[in-house]
Amino acid sequence: MIALRHFKWSMLISLVAIAAGYFYGGWAAVFLVVILGIMEVTLSFDNAVVNARVLEKMSLFWQRMFLTVGIVIAVFGMRLIFPLAIVSVTTGLSFAEVITLALEKGDPHQVGTFGHYLHDAHPQIAAFGGVFLLMLFLDFIFEKREITWLSWLEKPLGKLGSVPNLSYVVVLGALLAATAVAHEPLVVLTAGIFGLITYVLVGGLGELFDTGDDDEDEAAEPAVRGVGKQVGKAAFFSFLYLEVLDASFSFDGAIGAFAITADPILIALGLGIIGAIFVRSLTVFFLRQGTLDEFPFLDHGAHWAIGALATILLVSIVAPVPEVITGLIGMAFIISAFVTSIVRNKREAKASAAAVEVSA
Repeated sequence: MIALRHFKWSMLISLVAIAAGYFYGGWAAVFLVVILGIMEVTLSFDNAVVNARVLEKMSLFWQRMFLTVGIVIAVFGMRLIFPLAIVSVTTGLSFAEVITLALEKGDPHQVGTFGHYLHDAHPQIAAFGGVFLLMLFLDFIFEKREITWLSWLEKPLGKLGSVPNLSYVVVLGALLAATAVAHEPLVVLTAGIFGLITYVLVGGLGELFDTGDDDEDEAAEPAVRGVGKQVGKAAFFSFLYLEVLDASFSFDGAIGAFAITADPILIALGLGIIGAIFVRSLTVFFLRQGTLDEFPFLDHGAHWAIGALATILLVSIVAPVPEVITGLIGMAFIISAFVTSIVRNKREAKASAAAVEVSA
């Protein structure tokens, strides 16, 4: 019942989206909307885990901002407007022309259609998103931690992290490798560098302003003062960081959706509304239930899934990778981390019970 409480609005909005799909195109449209929604949730499950961990540091006001204003940006900005803007920028067509082109629902394999133009823009999208997510993964995995999941690998990598700026070296090396085999090397290199700059700026500015003393927010939320929650500028840049992170996760889904249907209305209903809303609900569930503390390996599994997605994005610059592979790899890491967390918790509970018996 607790879980249902967190997902009631997602389920209600999803039913509305499915009904809209039915009135728009019948049962065939409903099927496509549901498939797109499932695909987005599968691809973005690790996104929800990371979102929840970042939101834990933010004040209640900024948590609500992410879950209200942020969802509008996620649904309409990243899943609807962003693909249109990308095509407009890369083709030089006006926004109105791009909208008309999208509503024509042309075959993505046919030159001159919206889906074809979006596919042509994939290398720079993949370079930006791949570099951003790879930095996120490396900054996590190169940090020494008391709790490790894949200890045989994470402990050595944690020690390697003592090498200054190693994350940048690895990311730039991966970007140069992708650039060397790309059809448009300068475009890929430029997009990747922008991804790196965005990661450094958004993350760095959040840390710079993480002082915890913004008068306006503290006055509005006296309960969070002195408890280490981000407010003011620090929370604002964390909010921006989460939006860019969400964008990076949505790249593969937005492009992959056109392999299922070329209809932007169905993509908006399935990918944008159902998928994005459920990802936000998962984020709230993890945050409110303390799931990440209860299952400590979920953090690790999510970041390994992010590393896999980043690698896939960079590889996809020169060779297409089916979305089902991306989704399955991410889910495999998350499920494995969840199961091993349960095993660890049971083992520690037995050890604690044994220790109590001995002391008694």
